[in-house]
Amino acid sequence: MSIDLKQLKYFLAVAEEKSFSRAAERLHISQPPLSQQIMKLESELGVRLFARTTRTFELTVAGKALMGEASDMLAKMRMTIDRSTAAKLAACAWALSVPPCGDRFPACSSSSRPSIRA
Repeated sequence: MSIDLKQLKYFLAVAEEKSFSRAAERLHISQPPLSQQIMKLESELGVRLFARTTRTFELTVAGKALMGEASDMLAKMRMTIDRSTAAKLAACAWALSVPPCGDRFPACSSSSRPSIRA
């Protein structure tokens, strides 16, 4: 099984917009690739996520279940990325605030410290 975050993001857009065309607009893609990704997701999961008719569609029971889980998963992923970015920025700020160690620790000499130029 190979499901990626893009497929979940696309699925949520369609479920929230209740329209493939509006979801495609929101995602800044054309409708055919969106439909293909939704069909691929349904195939990977082995379930129908939308009950389609010629004019409308609605979430199936499986689609409703996935909507809640996918929303939580993407929110956790965004939070993880935000925390990782914040940790990286904090580490960089700390590294820039530590004074050079001088000759006592050659690995910490000023020549091994990153320099910043404006």
